[in-house]
Amino acid sequence: MYLEIHKTAEEKMKKTLKVYKEELASTRAGRANPAILDKVMVEYYGTPTPLNQLANVSAPEPRTLVVQPFDINSIQDIEKAILKADLGLNPSNDGKIIRIVIPRLTEETRKELIKGLKKTTENARVAIRNERREANDKLKKMEKDGELTKDELKKAEEAVQELTDKYIEEIDKLMDKKENELMEV
Repeated sequence: MYLEIHKTAEEKMKKTLKVYKEELASTRAGRANPAILDKVMVEYYGTPTPLNQLANVSAPEPRTLVVQPFDINSIQDIEKAILKADLGLNPSNDGKIIRIVIPRLTEETRKELIKGLKKTTENARVAIRNERREANDKLKKMEKDGELTKDELKKAEEAVQELTDKYIEEIDKLMDKKENELMEV
């Protein structure tokens, strides 16, 4: 019975980790990464549409992104959306494709990005801990209702704690990796 609670907690922690990874991928580092534009929404015939559904985004060079719209008529809208997304990027189009040169990060920009990264990381840790608390509350309720013995409760709580430690460690590793990537010149 308590294994189901453990399994549910693990699924939620996996989901939190996935969201955190997506957040990291969309954080701008010094090099071109198509994931930077994942959150850009384009007004396409009056409907907000994700950029990756309207165009092919690639990084042919380390400091350049190329956006190739499927519909040439949407090129102005895409360019506007990239500017409006406030990513610090300056798109330029030649009528067929949009080129975006990724500027080098200044020391100040790096520090701001790392500050944001630490905030995002802490939010992910808190989400993992909330999952732990939720699972432990359910386990305590089961013990109170007589579905678990004290020993089973202790064993189940230890398993949930191990799970929590595993996911927080994974988040910390990802954060260290991204921080090193941001500090690269």
